[in-house]
Amino acid sequence: MEIKTKDISFLALGWLFPGLGHVFLKKYWRAGIFFACITSMAALGLLMGGKIYSFQTENPLTILAFFSDLGYGLLYFFSKIFSFGSGNLERVTFEFGTAYIAGAGLLNYLVALDAFDIARGKKK
Repeated sequence: MEIKTKDISFLALGWLFPGLGHVFLKKYWRAGIFFACITSMAALGLLMGGKIYSFQTENPLTILAFFSDLGYGLLYFFSKIFSFGSGNLERVTFEFGTAYIAGAGLLNYLVALDAFDIARGKKK
């Protein structure tokens, strides 16, 4: 089966904003549930004082953290523009918040791939 540019656009939209690829596929319930869950995870992570990592080469684990945070798409770019998500090491919940933000990014990768599979006809 050939990969079409249109199918890739659903993947990109889903990565950029959680559930957006599903909205364009007219899967509104899925889009709403994915948006609510992923956004809630990221918001809770930020409220807990979690950190959104930038690309750093000193430690290999921060590279992995960067790619997981990049998974949310717009949240990563907004965090760099508006300077939030810098993390608060003094808070007891810092590690949990950072894990929630990373989890939201990784989950959004899976949701974007789900939109891609639906667009290709591999899934309903």
